Amino acid sequence: MITRRLKIRGRVQGVGFRDALCGEALEREVTGWVRNRTDGTVEALVQGPADRVAELIVWARRGPPASRVDDMLVEARDDEPAHTGFERRPTA
Repeated sequence: MITRRLKIRGRVQGVGFRDALCGEALEREVTGWVRNRTDGTVEALVQGPADRVAELIVWARRGPPASRVDDMLVEARDDEPAHTGFERRPTA
């Protein structure tokens, strides 16, 4: 299992990005969370088998149809405790 923190920049708020990411994560059985940031980005922590996390990262680089991803930072966070399920967290 691997853990990655994503920070996604672009037109990613107000376009259903978080809900779509939740759906994609659940479909792939990836755990973690997603939230908006006050700086206009979307942040996510995703955990799971390396191939499934990689698939979700590829999806996040495109996002849902109404979004536009300009940049995405991906950081390894393998020291994070294990998560169960995937949740949408409040804006931070």
